[in-house]
Amino acid sequence: MNAFIFPGQGAQFPGMGKDLYEASSIAQERFHQANEILGFKITDIMFGEDAEALKQTQVTQPAIFLHSTILSQVMSGGHAPAMTAGHSLGEFSALVAAGVFSFEAGLRLVHERALAMQAACDEAPGTMAAILGLEDLVVESICEKTPGTVIAANYNCPGQLVISGAQEAVEQACAAFTEAGARRALLLPVGGAFHSPLMEPAKARLAKAIEQTVFKNPTCPVYQNVNAQGTTDPDALKSNLVAQLTAPVRWTQSVQQMITDGANHFREVGPGKVLQGLVKKIDRSMEVVSATL
Repeated sequence: MNAFIFPGQGAQFPGMGKDLYEASSIAQERFHQANEILGFKITDIMFGEDAEALKQTQVTQPAIFLHSTILSQVMSGGHAPAMTAGHSLGEFSALVAAGVFSFEAGLRLVHERALAMQAACDEAPGTMAAILGLEDLVVESICEKTPGTVIAANYNCPGQLVISGAQEAVEQACAAFTEAGARRALLLPVGGAFHSPLMEPAKARLAKAIEQTVFKNPTCPVYQNVNAQGTTDPDALKSNLVAQLTAPVRWTQSVQQMITDGANHFREVGPGKVLQGLVKKIDRSMEVVSATL
């Protein structure tokens, strides 16, 4: 069974999407639509060489969404997914691929999400750190014992977790992880404490935008970050998208559940190959490829 997986923030790179634009009239139309919907020429930033401009949350999130959703519409192969999933932001691309809402509606939601998250970052600054070489339970236990706000935020693959929270708490936890034998405990160059309670202020704005958007029944199950389960109920899809802002990304568990439910071929649709590497670390027997034009 084919599983389509969509990357999240961090997969961006200067020049992203330019090959799509040059290869497809459908892609050109979509990119022009995006410039109109967003109210600025995101194509100038995406196709350019300014990596710093591309790192701004309000640019990064729609840029990755655009690359993923446009590629899914113009890629070769023509295989329909039996299931979809996306890492954090990628969940919106997964929902478009499953026919839950349109490209245009998805872009508007992603734009609102990015603005809401940026506002939450400004209100409550925080950071994230990658922890390598420790068991999940050890990471969770140290987070619980650390004063302040810090949680396990991204379960990327066995032995690779990302924590998120207030700067001081994250730094203190990193010292404890190193002491506990972590191979690495590395602060990440991110603008906020994503997937932690510090994102709570973003929920109301995203929830309002989601309630104003028509969600259809998906053409296949969408495995959502919050519960790592294949979901087909539109109301559950909505509530899980909002909950995702402050809840961990259960990527390891999502991939494992997809495999249990019959996935044996994963296709990463979007910039980069990060998710392919994670899937291989979760189960080396899986066939994993990049979507191509």
